[in-house]
Amino acid sequence: MNAPASDGPTTSTQHQEDRGRHRLGLRRHMGRSGHRTDLARLVGFGTAIALLSACGSTSASGGNSSGAGSTVKVGMATVSGSSEQVLTESDGYTLYYNTNDTSTTASCTGACAGTWPPLLLSSGQPTSASSLPQSLTTASTGNGSQVEYDGHPLYRYSGDSGSDQANGEGKGGIWFVATPSLGSSSSTTSPSAAAIAPGY
Repeated sequence: MNAPASDGPTTSTQHQEDRGRHRLGLRRHMGRSGHRTDLARLVGFGTAIALLSACGSTSASGGNSSGAGSTVKVGMATVSGSSEQVLTESDGYTLYYNTNDTSTTASCTGACAGTWPPLLLSSGQPTSASSLPQSLTTASTGNGSQVEYDGHPLYRYSGDSGSDQANGEGKGGIWFVATPSLGSSSSTTSPSAAAIAPGY
């Protein structure tokens, strides 16, 4: 006797279903592999950017590094309640000096430089955007090649959040705003410093 006619179509249908499952599984596998490949590419790209950023950084610990020909500007800031001319970085933030420093030594390094980032120069000589009565130079200090004005290493204060601020004035009796008229005689403690609490 002949086999039932229905066996042929059933077998063919099962075969087609098996092929469909195989294709679906292949697509899923390829989808997972493609996802892994894309993820690996993204991770690799992110790592490359991080390495390039690290190589491009030249600042010392806690320092504020500037490129060649760092520009010091003259700006206005509120100092002890009154508006005064001050030296600023190119971004307008007030610059300070420390009375314990000398023209060859910076007393603020390490953890101190985290609060008072030194103005550093990667190469060349610093310049001024306007005429200044004293000279801008650099000195090799414990922070690196630090910009100086009239022999005073320059810093900015982490407590300033705007370009018109001078919140570091008189801090600890040793930190003062750097002004265009800053001279060697300015290394003495300001009379107003007695009213300021000691510390960084």
